[in-house]
Amino acid sequence: QVQLVESGGGLAQAGGSLSLSCAVSGLSFVYSAMGWFRQAPGKERELVSVINWRGSITYYTDSVKGRCTISRDNAKNTVYLQMDSLKPEDTAAYYCAAQTTYSGTYDTLTTLRLYHSWGQGTQVTVSS
Repeated sequence: QVQLVESGGGLAQAGGSLSLSCAVSGLSFVYSAMGWFRQAPGKERELVSVINWRGSITYYTDSVKGRCTISRDNAKNTVYLQMDSLKPEDTAAYYCAAQTTYSGTYDTLTTLRLYHSWGQGTQVTVSS
């Protein structure tokens, strides 16, 4: 049974930080690219950041570049998202997702529909 369990969301003030984690089980984590996505009320789910299977390639959406850092620990089957300098517009439900691929190409890693396994999400709320 595939499980992706996010944690670390919550309420933060603008300018603050949050650290999200996603623990993965039931799939070959080391063979998987991992992504963090978010969805705000009334909006489509969007990419935040992705990381390839080795952790050597990362991509970020423009709005979080310089403020967020994605990382992974293949020994712990866990992917992380460090979020700093939070803004109210970061408020959303954050989801982690897995894609079985060795590819490091931008198109492969950033295409939402290629991610086959998803967590239930963790809410991030940033107050101004």
